[in-house]
Amino acid sequence: QVQLVESGGGLVQLGGSLRLSCAASGIIFSLYTMKWYRQAPGQQREWVATITNRGLTNYGDSAKGRFTISRDNAKNTVYLQINSLKFEDTAVFYCNTNYLRREYWGQGTQVTVSS
Repeated sequence: QVQLVESGGGLVQLGGSLRLSCAASGIIFSLYTMKWYRQAPGQQREWVATITNRGLTNYGDSAKGRFTISRDNAKNTVYLQINSLKFEDTAVFYCNTNYLRREYWGQGTQVTVSS
């Protein structure tokens, strides 16, 4: 059974930094591409970043320059470092993987940026 569990969200001041984590189980983690998405209040879920099994990364336009995706295969964990947080970064962040042609999602972790 594939499980993805996000953590690391919280209330952060404008301009601050945060590192989100997503622990995976039920898959051979090192073989799979992992992604981060986010969903702001009243908006559709938006792709943020991807990291392949080989460590190649790609970012959505809103994430370029301030977001860094990384992975630790020994810990079965993917990370999302967010710097210089903006109000518009307030969202629920989800990790995602596609395993045997099925999409799996975590429960999400809330990031709220305050002044």
